[in-house]
Amino acid sequence: MEAKAIVTDTYLDPIEISLHLKNVEYIIMAASAPGHFKDTPIHFSIFLNTKDKFTQDVQDAILNKFLEEQGITKPTELMSQLMPVGFGKSNQDTPMPLLLIRPEDQRTIPHAVMFVMDFLADSENFHEAKINKLTGWSYSYTNG
Repeated sequence: MEAKAIVTDTYLDPIEISLHLKNVEYIIMAASAPGHFKDTPIHFSIFLNTKDKFTQDVQDAILNKFLEEQGITKPTELMSQLMPVGFGKSNQDTPMPLLLIRPEDQRTIPHAVMFVMDFLADSENFHEAKINKLTGWSYSYTNG
């Protein structure tokens, strides 16, 4: 069976985003990295549901916790900062987080500001992204 591309041409509006993120602690997303990154074949994005800016010590601690918990190795090309994140509607169970890089996307796609850690790495725990070249994401919720 061939995997079909995820179509996201509609997005949560600001009210839907606010309700959607109510009990979200973080979202982790894994996708296939560009082919020339042989040692780091997975592109990870971790979306923390906060607008807080973290010191480098705290950023390192957060990243190390994710690396350890998720079995992620060889992180490189790390970008971590507050970024606009849109949420695409699709046939998936949860909206797809979309890091909005281009200014025109930031202007036209409703979004929330979240602390994002974006990097390339390796892991045996993300077979779908590493081997099958699929994109997936997982939400972690607070107990609140």
